[in-house]
Amino acid sequence: MEHPADATAPDGKDKSNAADTLLRRKGALMKLVLAIVSSDDSSAVSSALTKERFSVTKLATTGGFLMSGNTTFLVGVEDDDVDRVIDTVRKHSKKRKQVVPSTTYGVGMYSSFPVEVTVGGGTIFVLSVDRFDKV
Repeated sequence: MEHPADATAPDGKDKSNAADTLLRRKGALMKLVLAIVSSDDSSAVSSALTKERFSVTKLATTGGFLMSGNTTFLVGVEDDDVDRVIDTVRKHSKKRKQVVPSTTYGVGMYSSFPVEVTVGGGTIFVLSVDRFDKV
């Protein structure tokens, strides 16, 4: 089977643009963006990604230092659109300060005092996709 990058037109001319299009259809230049954001920012991020016409799958997740609620977004995009997805998530997921109780043990008893921590923002992973089909 001929590799799409070796494609030539019937007149013998190079068809690298057509080959790129064929590879994109087969998913060779696709990426999967995993964006984990605070549940507080979930609605804004989801709306912004949808407004940018990205297809988005949302998963409710928990984790991190505070074991707080998060949303993980799965976004399959062409390689050229990765930066737009990241910029959109960055713009709509903000870091903020939150006061949480901290428990310490001393002199035979527990005591609790408030500690200020930074929460929010996002964690983003970009993965290469070997195959991408919409069925």
